[in-house]
Amino acid sequence: CGLCHRADADPDTYGQKCQRGKLCVHENCLYHASGLIQRGKDEEGFYGFLYPDIRQELKRAVQKTCCVCGCKGASIACQGRKCTKNFHFPCGSEKGCIYQFFGEFKSFCWKHRPAQRVRRWQQQAETVCVVCLESMPGQPSYSALVCPACKHAWFHRGCIQGHALRAALYHFRCPRCRDMWTFQREMFRMGIKIPDRDAAWEEAGAFSDQYHRHSRCDAGCCLYVGGREQSAEVGPWQLLLCHSCGSQGTHRRCAALGAAAGPWECEDCAGPAGAAGVGEKKAPRG
Repeated sequence: CGLCHRADADPDTYGQKCQRGKLCVHENCLYHASGLIQRGKDEEGFYGFLYPDIRQELKRAVQKTCCVCGCKGASIACQGRKCTKNFHFPCGSEKGCIYQFFGEFKSFCWKHRPAQRVRRWQQQAETVCVVCLESMPGQPSYSALVCPACKHAWFHRGCIQGHALRAALYHFRCPRCRDMWTFQREMFRMGIKIPDRDAAWEEAGAFSDQYHRHSRCDAGCCLYVGGREQSAEVGPWQLLLCHSCGSQGTHRRCAALGAAAGPWECEDCAGPAGAAGVGEKKAPRG
């Protein structure tokens, strides 16, 4: 990336990598560069940032030194009053800077970043993150956030950011009280990126792999000359799937099941008592 000088490509951290010839920048570095303005349409340049403007910003950033790593090319300036700190996007993230992903896309250093206010009686020495269910401090900080609506849901910054990227604007809400409007407004203020799109699980083909029906014979010794992957609609080579789990299959002949035999269960689902394993005939009950 020409702005942060890192080759990392994790979209959850840096956004998409934008490249045109030798010009290469991260999406998040682009949006928070203090000298850049979107002067084009969305389809022009990178997200409306025109190529000549980006190159001009690269020249400007060369004169700025990062207050975290000490290297040149720091394109992001803290918006705190009278603050002169400049930093690269990833350097600021590692130091605890906050980047807002709405409006003017303001950035704040660790001294001037927005903070949550929680009454002392609502704080706890230790609580549980409602996303990952691991313990965490029940006191507001850069890495510990609380729902502004219920004041009972605490979460790690990384956990709620991951949830926001998956749920997106139309489904992102407090995991505990389900508040949306107040919750989103506060998370935006605290630097959580909430994409303006539908949830990841609503995207076309997101769960297509779960609609694949098991289609092979798993018998210890498959007897069909056509092989395990082939079967017939009816008859001895009809493929039966486990009545309970559906993840195991057998030809009727391979399991020694007659045409009148009822539902079949694999060995794992039938259990050890009287179970008909694949390739074995189930013993009659009673």
